[in-house]
This record gives sequence, C-alpha cells and structure tokens, in this order.
Amino acid sequence: MLHLVVYQPEIPQNTGNMMRTCVATGTVLHLIEPLGFKVDDKSLKRAGMDYIDRLTWYVHKDWNEFMEKNNNPKNIYFLTRYGEVPPSHFDYSNIEEDYYFVVGKESTGIDKDILKDHLDHCMRLPMTKESRSLNVSNTAAIIIYEALRQQNYASLAFEEYLKGPNVLKGE
Repeated sequence: MLHLVVYQPEIPQNTGNMMRTCVATGTVLHLIEPLGFKVDDKSLKRAGMDYIDRLTWYVHKDWNEFMEKNNNPKNIYFLTRYGEVPPSHFDYSNIEEDYYFVVGKESTGIDKDILKDHLDHCMRLPMTKESRSLNVSNTAAIIIYEALRQQNYASLAFEEYLKGPNVLKGE
C-alpha cells in the first residue's frame, strides 16, 4: 500500500490535487496539522472534485501522532530539496509492503529536525540549477507514479474506464 503524507499543507488547491491523485492511484492520504485551511474549504473540494468521497484519508494533530499511529513505519521517504538522490534510487517494488512518501508545506517544506532523523531516506527530484523545487502536488504525483511503475502499476486500470477502451476508434 502506498501512503502520501503531507506535512502541514498550506494551500487547499494543492491538497485537493493530491487528494485526486490519491484516489486515482489507490494511495492513502495523511495530513499533518496544522493545516493552512479547513478541510471543508470550497477550494479544497473544487480541486479534489468529486473524488473526495472515495478517498481514504486521515488528519493527524502532529508528526509524533502520525508516527505513533502508523507504528513508526520503516519504509518512509522524504521528498526535499535537501535530498541528494533521486526517487528512482530506492526500491518500492514489493507490493506486500507499505511505503510512506512525505512532502512538506509549500513555504518551508518538511521540518529539518524530522529530516535529520531520516537522512538515508531523503530524496530530491533532479532539476536544473535555476530551480529550487516543483509544486508539491506535482512532486507527490511523480513519486507515487515512480513507486507504481516499480510495482508494474499493480491494481490500476490500463484502459479508459468511463467511455470505454475503444472511444478513439469510434466504437
């Protein structure tokens, strides 16, 4: 099972986008307070579209509660501009394991005290020297799909579901 952990998100639209990604990929979402919005925020719902009712998600009062409720997960990875290896450096291929991917708040990322305890599991998406970071919701989607790629997209559909697989053929 894949888990996306969002540390103190600030922008509801980004969180809504991550909610939509989690539903589309069967990923569990964990939000760690404080949140920069209310979970009933209109913009959060608009970005998450009608997917939110199919989302498995939890809100944790702080980092310690998250760690405690998830039994201090061993397969926990941190996406940070301070990471020194790309996500593809790690192995997420075992579909029997739980993998937790942590992204940080938009303004300052993940607390450095948390990162210091997990330096061997910090990663960074490669990008040009002129760029500091990507949008957090884009980053989340990239890492989730890297893990799914390594798992050969286990349990995901390869065909368009709503209109059918032959829509481009006019059938």
